[in-house]
Amino acid sequence: MAKLQMKPLFCILFIVILLQHSRPTKSQEVEDESDFSYSEDNERGPSRWGEIHEDWGACSNGTMQSPIDMFNQRVQIVSHLGKLKRSYKPANATLRNRGHDMMLRFDGEAGAIEINGTEYALQQCHWHSPSEHTINGRRFDLEAHLVHESADGKIAVIGIIYKIGRPDPFLLSLEEHLAAITDTTEAERAVGVMNPRGIKFGSRKYYRYIGSLTVPPCTENVVWSFVQK
Repeated sequence: MAKLQMKPLFCILFIVILLQHSRPTKSQEVEDESDFSYSEDNERGPSRWGEIHEDWGACSNGTMQSPIDMFNQRVQIVSHLGKLKRSYKPANATLRNRGHDMMLRFDGEAGAIEINGTEYALQQCHWHSPSEHTINGRRFDLEAHLVHESADGKIAVIGIIYKIGRPDPFLLSLEEHLAAITDTTEAERAVGVMNPRGIKFGSRKYYRYIGSLTVPPCTENVVWSFVQK
């Protein structure tokens, strides 16, 4: 009888553990935009994000929120940072229109960056237009975020800004795929193998500051490395 009673209990514990591991961690960006809006005029706009869900409190109460201006006192430009150490490699990827941005999600191991001895694996990159960050008050035409995560769940983001000019080779290679899902929010499109090494940084110099995700849950202690050029 004891063995028979143990089976249902084991099954329940197994399901609970499975659900816990299948949920996205609180550090990850929220994919479903139905709960929030990017419009300040909306009742679910950025100024109200922290009130929508308990886990999003940092959006209202955080002390290290992003985006910011690169002339903010939180930003450092120090010579000893050294070149960003990238070990990116080709991986299958999927392009997704998330409404507020276009995201390229890497479905396999796409390599990593190393910051202060910690390795952060590349998860995805996405593009915002216009830029979210500013430099001395100036907003740019486009901003890319390369999102990385360490084995213990810490996040590091590389930010790159663009202005209208010569075609960017990496974006140009995605032109057909971008056009196919531009008008359909939440649409996804497999794009095959992509090499993130093709994302040009433009400069070895960069700004460094500790900030947050720029979408809910606005997780803080994100290490930002923002390419200066």
